[in-house]
Amino acid sequence: MTNPIPENLSFSTGQDESPKVALKTFRYLSIVMPAFNEVFTIRHILKRIQNVRLPMEVIIVDDCSTDGTREILQSIHNDFPDSASFKIKTYFHEKNQGKGAAIRTAVGYATGDIVIIQDADLEYDPTEYPRLIEPILSGHADVVYGSRFRGERRHVQLFWHTVGNAVLTLLSNMLSNLNLTDMETCYKAFKTEIIQSVPIRSNRFGFEPEITIKLAKLRCAIFEVPISYRGRSYSEGKKIGWKDGVAAIYTLLKFWLIDDLYEETAGLRTLRIMEGAGTYNTWLFEKCRPYLGRRILECGSGTGNITKFLRNKDAVVATDIIDFYLQELQRHFSYFSHISVHKFDLTDDAMAKWLNKEYSPDTVLSLNVLEHIEDDKKAFENIYHSLGKDGLVVLVLPAHQALFSKIDKHLGHYRRYTKDLLRERLEQAGFRVEKMMYLNMLGALGWFVNGRLLRKKLLPSRQVRLFDLLIKLLAIENWIDPPFGLSVLAVARKVS
Repeated sequence: MTNPIPENLSFSTGQDESPKVALKTFRYLSIVMPAFNEVFTIRHILKRIQNVRLPMEVIIVDDCSTDGTREILQSIHNDFPDSASFKIKTYFHEKNQGKGAAIRTAVGYATGDIVIIQDADLEYDPTEYPRLIEPILSGHADVVYGSRFRGERRHVQLFWHTVGNAVLTLLSNMLSNLNLTDMETCYKAFKTEIIQSVPIRSNRFGFEPEITIKLAKLRCAIFEVPISYRGRSYSEGKKIGWKDGVAAIYTLLKFWLIDDLYEETAGLRTLRIMEGAGTYNTWLFEKCRPYLGRRILECGSGTGNITKFLRNKDAVVATDIIDFYLQELQRHFSYFSHISVHKFDLTDDAMAKWLNKEYSPDTVLSLNVLEHIEDDKKAFENIYHSLGKDGLVVLVLPAHQALFSKIDKHLGHYRRYTKDLLRERLEQAGFRVEKMMYLNMLGALGWFVNGRLLRKKLLPSRQVRLFDLLIKLLAIENWIDPPFGLSVLAVARKVS
């Protein structure tokens, strides 16, 4: 079910928006629908969804309905047969668990490019799907919230529900440092890889505050768009009550305190944590800055924690191999005409030579990347081939194999480097080493305690923030050659 964006949909980009950011096509949407006792509305909402002229799959999870909804869904394909652009998948819980549990089940079966949460009632209007997905398709958002309070025209809602929503949204904003107007909205659209990589622990209506806190921790780009809303009364089937409001407050506080993310997000989680370590990032860049030229090829830019320091250079090529990171780099730096973003696998000989021919960089900068590559010899060779004549490579890599721990394994590291191993790799590739030193003695001690003694597999975010506050202690490394460190810095020149 591969389809371009329908021609009758227009996704406007302002004059200040770069066309490099836009995603030209997508395959289809995954509409995730939790359902519990919606016998009066389930067929009607599916008909409305079917009338939206977008390719999609609708994933319905019946949460052990007892009013006839289950029976309708068991024969739903008779009323809604699969087509090239629309199909329904149905799954059934044998025990009532709650909305969050149903969403968790449904998300696991999503195969589209974008996931939209859709209730099984008629409160939300599926014709607004294009509005929800536009910021994602244009490359500006990872997640979009549909706000019931931003539109000029709206259906008047129940007063105390509005007050409760405002209180919960305010508390959520205080804890997440976001400025949402409607945290509790059902209409949320996600890049599929994001929603599938975030754990959903809440079984009931705690899904909304939980996912919001976790998206904030991952520093996802979140947009809000105005939507319409027709709230129903309790007599019409409304289920959420004041007890769920109290539970939402508990959920917000719980996941604000708990660092609770899936293993699949380990790399992104680390990058997001390091985004908050601004003092450390500045310190690390200052260690590299004296060796940088004017035309920089950055290998493994991630989310741009170091790229942002390169904006005053003549030309910068930011690269990565993960599409999500590339999209984020595009979003942050596409407005700078001298910064280009490219996908670059360091084991790709042809791409290395193309980068040399196209940009002729005088410096390759790479921080904490080569340890992720199994065949690192090939990577060193391609760094050599990507450099212009007499260019420099500036590398920061994790040091000391004795520090290798579960944290390294969890981050996808194949090794840590000694000075001897790093020198050998550089010289084999054709470089002449000009400088090599260990960095960050304090960080090495923390890594040893957490990884080797405590056998943790995640980088403790609060310790990183504390370390960022204590970064001035590393000033001693300006006066001595550290005998050990968390990282090793190498500067080497291409020998033609």
